Amino acid sequence: MPAENLNRFDRIVAIFIHLQSGRIVKAQSLADRFQVSLRTIYRDIRSLEISGVPVTGEPGIGYSIMDGYRLPPVMFTMEEAGSFVTAEKLMQKFSDKKLGEYFTSAMFKVKSVLRGNAKDRVSLLESQVWINPGMELFNENVPDALEILLESLAEKKQVALQYQSFETDETTTRIIEPAGLFNENNFWYIMGYCLLRNDYRQFRTDRILSITRTANSFTKDHSDADLFKKATYPVQNKKVVIRVDKNIIRYIKASRKYYGFLSEKTVNDKVEMTFMISEDCDAIARWYMMFADCAQIIGPESFRIKVKELLTMAINNLNVNKINLPAPRRKPRPVEDFQ
Repeated sequence: MPAENLNRFDRIVAIFIHLQSGRIVKAQSLADRFQVSLRTIYRDIRSLEISGVPVTGEPGIGYSIMDGYRLPPVMFTMEEAGSFVTAEKLMQKFSDKKLGEYFTSAMFKVKSVLRGNAKDRVSLLESQVWINPGMELFNENVPDALEILLESLAEKKQVALQYQSFETDETTTRIIEPAGLFNENNFWYIMGYCLLRNDYRQFRTDRILSITRTANSFTKDHSDADLFKKATYPVQNKKVVIRVDKNIIRYIKASRKYYGFLSEKTVNDKVEMTFMISEDCDAIARWYMMFADCAQIIGPESFRIKVKELLTMAINNLNVNKINLPAPRRKPRPVEDFQ
């Protein structure tokens, strides 16, 4: 939290909230958070004491507020307090940097009203919960994308994007009117009316190279994001049926929902799965190849042909890149074999 964003009164209030969020808070920790000197922290702590806040502790050891002194009078159960840890970890990993910082700041306020046992529980869990999203959800050079998009949605102001689409490496400038924000298939998407295309488009946040606020108001009213999201999906008009060995179902159960999974049933020692997809079956064919040695294609024939095409290309690539390795050396025969 940059010091220039806080006047002294705001900083003292923030220090008060921070002190309530932990058992013992070191002065150096406060100095680091607010980017001020230790001397300034000592002076601010003294101001709290003069104002009647029961601060205990001393320089070099740490500070805390007398147990039982809580403002505002909000109480949480142990289970609720524990849930805050997961929420904070998720926000830090699944939102952009700026929004994650705001949530962390809000969490200091929430933790400040916890009682002793709940506070200890939260402190313990914080060091034992780890979350890894497994992929980049935002461009690291755009740390405030979600903040600006949420602000745009609330204030109905257009934003300008430098955007790189999936199909090309070229970058385009888009002026959009955000209509909704959603997370799907582990990525964040913004649904927005694009003034370049004069139509609604989806934009994935990790492909946003830059984002800028504008003073321009929306040119039209937008419906709920769910309606737009459904309208942009291709018509699901092809049924694909495969049978998979039961012992690998657990490995593909989570990913199958991304390929139009509809239903399943048991057929002897296999599980028959039905998918509804668009006319283009390239994506599901590539997914199927990951476990093709343990599965059978029931139909349609066009899906079987697509998989064959991909397999043929893979075999051709193997032959093109084949490396001629030297023949393995034979193990020397025992001397007695020659006697």
